[in-house]
Amino acid sequence: MQKPVALLILNWNTPQHTLNCISSLLKYCNTAHFDIIVADNGSTDGSLELFQSQFPDLIYLDNQENLGFAEGNNRAIIYSIEKGYTYSLIINNDTEVDSDLVSALMDHLEQQPAAAAVQPAIYWMHKRSEIWNGRGGYYSLFGKLFSSKKQYPDTTSFVKAKWLTGCCMLVRNEVLKQTGIFNKQFFLYDEDVELSFRIRDGGHELHYLPGQKLYHEAGASGQLATKEKEGTLSPVIHYYVSRNRIWFLRRFGKPVFYPFMFLYYLPYYAALMSYFLLRGRRKKASLLFNGLKDGFFTPEKVIWPDLTPAGK
Repeated sequence: MQKPVALLILNWNTPQHTLNCISSLLKYCNTAHFDIIVADNGSTDGSLELFQSQFPDLIYLDNQENLGFAEGNNRAIIYSIEKGYTYSLIINNDTEVDSDLVSALMDHLEQQPAAAAVQPAIYWMHKRSEIWNGRGGYYSLFGKLFSSKKQYPDTTSFVKAKWLTGCCMLVRNEVLKQTGIFNKQFFLYDEDVELSFRIRDGGHELHYLPGQKLYHEAGASGQLATKEKEGTLSPVIHYYVSRNRIWFLRRFGKPVFYPFMFLYYLPYYAALMSYFLLRGRRKKASLLFNGLKDGFFTPEKVIWPDLTPAGK
């Protein structure tokens, strides 16, 4: 009998995180509801072979190269849709559960037909009383995305969100067929926000469940192995973060508010660029500059191709 949920985990050279994630899911969640599909983004450390030896009954997709978070997950989402799963659960590999989260998220969508997707409250792995990502919000005047850390006294209810995080989101496959999957042009960062806004533009709701918890290491793929002159955060992160935020605002921001957005973001990026130059972090400065340039000047037809699964 077909299980309803395809649980999608993307790995890239972080096998221990993935092993911990899989172990917690198998320990706490009802496996009658889901199959685990591990997509590997061309790891060079033997990750895939290690997973297959320890968990031979899982489903594995070898992407053979680093496709980024967006397209790496897309390969698994397309598999989920083609194999007839009802839902796709995108979940970061540096996360763990301590309850049957999969069943809780699935039950919520079963009971809330207006919701296209749902996410839990996501807490820090090593500060389990503090929220890392809560209800996604958006200030349209300044084009500012934020995640509310509010603690809700009634944890049995849900609230509507402007966007959900790709760290953990359960999505209806029927909706993804209509609105499209992740935009692979984004590669990494804000691809989940962009997809969320497309889903809401399609007339669907996004729900946040404050009473359901996931624990997240946060930033595992963006850290350098050792501290170098450029710091511990990979310099390329600044390229994708700056470029993708501008791309997002070009499509979903209101043009009448563009002057306010410019005045809001200008001091931040000026200060960040100055800091990199003063600290001698020229690679970060260069990538930040190129991210801003590509954000403003990449043609729209390049950024937004056909995003439906058939268009892939």
